Amino acid sequence: MTLEGLDIRILGPACVAGLIVLSTHVPLGKQVLARGIIFIDLAIAQIAALGVILAQFLGVDEQSFKIQVAAAVAALAGAGLLAWTDRRWPQYQEPLIGTLFVLAATGGLLLLSNNPQGGEHLKDLLVGQILWVSFAQLIPAALLSVVLLAFMWWRRERLVGLLFYGLFALAITVSVQLVGVYLVFASLIVPALATAGMRGRARLLTAYAIGVLGYVSGLVLSAVLDLPSGAMIVWTLAACALLAQLVPAVRRSHPARPELAREDTAVETIL
Repeated sequence: MTLEGLDIRILGPACVAGLIVLSTHVPLGKQVLARGIIFIDLAIAQIAALGVILAQFLGVDEQSFKIQVAAAVAALAGAGLLAWTDRRWPQYQEPLIGTLFVLAATGGLLLLSNNPQGGEHLKDLLVGQILWVSFAQLIPAALLSVVLLAFMWWRRERLVGLLFYGLFALAITVSVQLVGVYLVFASLIVPALATAGMRGRARLLTAYAIGVLGYVSGLVLSAVLDLPSGAMIVWTLAACALLAQLVPAVRRSHPARPELAREDTAVETIL
């Protein structure tokens, strides 16, 4: 255990990266839960990662802007396919998402099979390298996130179909390059799931608070304990989500019986 890793020059950009990811993923996570397509983020993130792997396989330098373009194109193509299957076979959307995830994951393994650094590349895409991001990398990510947030606020409940999938793909493209596939999933689902019984602005603010505390505590613990930051943040996000259940307002929003949830919803509708 050491305190030498608590360097603001390293942890500062990493914290900002987490805030950028959470800014779009918390409201999107709420929509993902409502639509019942929990694993769409894993699928789109893995497709974006496949785009990165394919670009590197074709000889594109990993620091080139073309890598970002490849990730975005791949994610948008996957989003377009899922938007089409959602219209064509909505009852099978979840298993189709799972199938697409497996195809993208194994496709990446095949492309990296003859690469001597393939295992390291795959680890970076899955767990991420959040401690190594720079403020220069965060500027375009922050700008795109602001645009996506403004668009979500403008469309609100009209964010459906291809529009939803396309916006989701762009948000994932930004985040998977910063924090990796695992943290993308955790950032979307864990805060949204922890506050699933809440309503309105209180739910959004509580979910953001869980996300911020999860990222900050995970980064600090990973630095002090010298453990992988991405994996640690996933665990601290889950821990913060569990601790949030000790807050009376959050705990009361998760009634023990389904009929109580229906009664609460009916009362809320009347009010």
